[in-house]
Amino acid sequence: MQAGEGKLTLVVIGVGLIGGSFALALKRAGKVGRVIGVGRSAANLERAIELGVIDEASHSAADAVRHADIVLVATPVGQMARVFADIAPQLPAHCVVTDGGSTKSDVVALMRAHLAGHLAQCVPAHPIAGSDLSGAVAAQYGLYDNRRIVVTPLPETAATAAALVRELWQACGARVYEMSAAEHDAVFATVSHLPHLLAFAYVDMIVAKQDGERCFDFAATGFRDFTRIAGSHPEMWRDIALANRDALLAELDGYRAALDSLRDELASGDAAALTARFERAREARHGWHQKFLRGNS
Repeated sequence: MQAGEGKLTLVVIGVGLIGGSFALALKRAGKVGRVIGVGRSAANLERAIELGVIDEASHSAADAVRHADIVLVATPVGQMARVFADIAPQLPAHCVVTDGGSTKSDVVALMRAHLAGHLAQCVPAHPIAGSDLSGAVAAQYGLYDNRRIVVTPLPETAATAAALVRELWQACGARVYEMSAAEHDAVFATVSHLPHLLAFAYVDMIVAKQDGERCFDFAATGFRDFTRIAGSHPEMWRDIALANRDALLAELDGYRAALDSLRDELASGDAAALTARFERAREARHGWHQKFLRGNS
């Protein structure tokens, strides 16, 4: 069934910011008629019903998907193997399965391992939206307005399944892009995963210093801006780092080489090289920021 042919039954496994906001947006757009939320926390599911994020709640993913038209797995990637294995025997043949994970090659591998008979209906995806909030209370209308969504269909993915996922994200207000899983993971290792690792490592370095507390006492806006993402969920970022290990190792090697070069310039007092490096970075960052503002206005 395509969204335009009638209202779909959506199952959201993991009712938090990503899954809950997806449900709210599709309800507002009139694309779904019934939303079933799946999770382990009864309190979170009850709150999701109270807030109108979902219509029904279930603690069993397998039971919930029996009559689903589309399933969004919005759990951490580390939980997806269990979820896919649970739902595989009960998925209707027409049901489309998608996800909201931050890495894609591992999700593709898990789909191949646990949903081998359903690959034509599998459409991995990554919504580029986030928040420090979690749970059903984090769900919000408009989260995906003008945000980028990356879909990474498998070679086996049916065109109708990919079109449905694209259509639903567009109904949420998002701009949809398509990449291979490998390209996705390489890009996000550079612009998302590496910065998180650097922020964690930098703050942890200060913690280990003998005068670390003194340093924190005098940290101000520069420290705040650089380290904001070090406040992210440790277990989630551990799973992302391990899932995208190969791409991240390559990025870390490149960054270490850049740091070595920077250190050499500083040690030798090469003011011209330092100025040139800082100017290149400043201009590139300014150009990106202007483009970012235009794209999100």
